[in-house]
Amino acid sequence: MSEADDFVAISRLWAAYADGISRRAWTDVQALFVPDAPVVLDLRGRELEFTGAVDLTAFIAASMEQFDFFLFVVLNGVADIDGDAATGRMLMSEVRQKADVGRRTDTFGLYEDRYRRTPDGWRFAARRYSSLARTNASGEGPDVDWLGFPDLQA
Repeated sequence: MSEADDFVAISRLWAAYADGISRRAWTDVQALFVPDAPVVLDLRGRELEFTGAVDLTAFIAASMEQFDFFLFVVLNGVADIDGDAATGRMLMSEVRQKADVGRRTDTFGLYEDRYRRTPDGWRFAARRYSSLARTNASGEGPDVDWLGFPDLQA
């Protein structure tokens, strides 16, 4: 495959992740990871670590119960490909509405990834998520709470 073909395949991986999360299709999301992939979520004030996607998707599913509307949006991404391995970054947003108050909130974040080519295509080999900003759901204070970029890992 050419580097362009590999980049398209990794872009499709990002899109499949966004689609699976938005549809709450946890088995589909789990299939996008190598089994032992380490995943770190830096929620700025709380850091969580998972090995593999099963525990990760259980955490995400429980967190999403508070939203009656949820849409995961890929904003941009870059990838550096080296044979059957790659690193990259993906900027994303979550558009959501809390069920209890009917109020829209958005989050913005950064994934720093390692990818691995498998017989089933490109998969996430490691992910590190960092929250970048959140809209202010209370209506008081600034509209967006900017948390800043972390020191980049990938």
